[in-house]
Amino acid sequence: MAGQDDELLFVPLGGAEEIGMNFNLYGFGPPDEHDWLIIDLGITFGDDTTPSIDVILPDPQFIEDRLKQLAGIVLTHGHEDHLGAVPYLWGRLRCPVYATPFTAALLRRKLEADKQPAPVEIIEIPLKGKFSVGPFELELITLTHSMPEPNAVVLRTPLGNIFHTGDWKFDPDPVIGEASDQVTLKALGDEGVLAAIGDSTNVFVEGVSGSEAALLDRLTTVIGRCNGKVAVACFASNVARLKTIFQAASANGRAVALVGRSLWRINAAARETGYLTVLPEFLEPEKMAAMDDSEILYICTGSQGEPRAALTRIAADDHRSVKLGEGDTVIFSSRIIPGNELAIGRLHNSLIRQGADVISENDEDIHVSGHPARGELTEMYQLVRPQILIPVHGEQRHLKKHAELGAECQVPDSVLVENGSVVRIAPGKAAIIDQAPVGRLALDGGRLVPLDGQVVRERTRVLHNGSAVFTLIVDGDGGMAAPPQLTMLGLADDDEAPYVLQQLTEEAKAAIAEMSQADRRDDAEIGEMTRRAVRRHLRDTFHKRPLTTVHVVRV
Repeated sequence: MAGQDDELLFVPLGGAEEIGMNFNLYGFGPPDEHDWLIIDLGITFGDDTTPSIDVILPDPQFIEDRLKQLAGIVLTHGHEDHLGAVPYLWGRLRCPVYATPFTAALLRRKLEADKQPAPVEIIEIPLKGKFSVGPFELELITLTHSMPEPNAVVLRTPLGNIFHTGDWKFDPDPVIGEASDQVTLKALGDEGVLAAIGDSTNVFVEGVSGSEAALLDRLTTVIGRCNGKVAVACFASNVARLKTIFQAASANGRAVALVGRSLWRINAAARETGYLTVLPEFLEPEKMAAMDDSEILYICTGSQGEPRAALTRIAADDHRSVKLGEGDTVIFSSRIIPGNELAIGRLHNSLIRQGADVISENDEDIHVSGHPARGELTEMYQLVRPQILIPVHGEQRHLKKHAELGAECQVPDSVLVENGSVVRIAPGKAAIIDQAPVGRLALDGGRLVPLDGQVVRERTRVLHNGSAVFTLIVDGDGGMAAPPQLTMLGLADDDEAPYVLQQLTEEAKAAIAEMSQADRRDDAEIGEMTRRAVRRHLRDTFHKRPLTTVHVVRV
């Protein structure tokens, strides 16, 4: 029973305004005394704008400030953008993690690989399970997606039922797992749904996403036309696709090897929880050395051009076991995630340069999405009939289009959110009532740093503008006691450096000459005046803004 002052809040700290890095909070209780629940804690990946940063995480500061009221973390499924941040952030949250068996098995392997120092309390929930976390009565509803055990989460509260979809689709003939539980979805709709928080990824796609089972014949045909070695790139987490590729390869007399650590981790978790057990074990690529090329098929990580993935290393001729060349074929059984076009294009070009043929979804119908197209979204809203729609898991253009579709489906109200929007779902009309602080953390080596902080900002500046270190050697009165020294990176060739040093020495002398006698005796003052002069000259000479440092050595 709700108290007089109780309210129901939704706060996305990641996964709104973007596809990836999902991090959702639900709060219930009187103002400033809410109990909180996290649904999903994911990552996204770096790109050309974040040099040397591969993993980006949401900043959990908002909920860290409320740790005493944090009841737990519920994971809808095992994709990196839904659970990938747990190994890095759990130590700051330290609450139970609830997951179904496959997701739990996958998380344990990630924690082991990342050497998580503290034991994470993982509570396994059976498929279609019902359980309580804090003030929330929760129920999992089985859906289909591109990996095992995707779940929608029903949050039952005294102020109404919330339907959090997670990632999903309606696949009538899934290769792995059960079909979506539409009977329970309809029963939920009959019971009443106050708000649906839903996946917006494919809201621009008409019709339906298609069934995984339909790919078997297509991939069998495509692989059958290949003569040399075949490599198939797919999302490592797509267990159903691993089975489909294996069957298509077997139909063409090819043995199958996995190439990439994440594929082996997914394979192990799947077999541990009863998936893929009907298939023989996959091979290590080294076991194929004596086979004829026409008998070989590799399943590889790297469908998005990730710099450290197996296929990228193969394309660079940098893999110890796998080589591709003339007569071989690489099949991309995946879609291009927006933002990865350049990386994937470079990967295609590298493979073609080696002599391999490249086949993608632009050439053949060899991929189906794991997210709902407009027809499936419409069917979902006909089943659950929410009063309020809050679109997530998409950029702003996706969220707006999703809200428009909700209106077409007679959903009475919708709220468009950004990361950090504090939405009061009930009581009263749903509305954004506040803005929570949001941020991003970057995994830099083994530590977390703010993505917009000094470390990443300076590294990006050096990447685009170079750097210069000018060492000034002065006597007690600030006069030059020895010739300055200059180290530049990314600005000038070696034969240009002496000329640049000569010019900068003159600029430094002129800057010091304009200083008072007292300021010349101050290392900080003489260093800053010289830095300004050096930076100005470098900018005018190279039309760049290099990271400029001046060291003052007084003798």
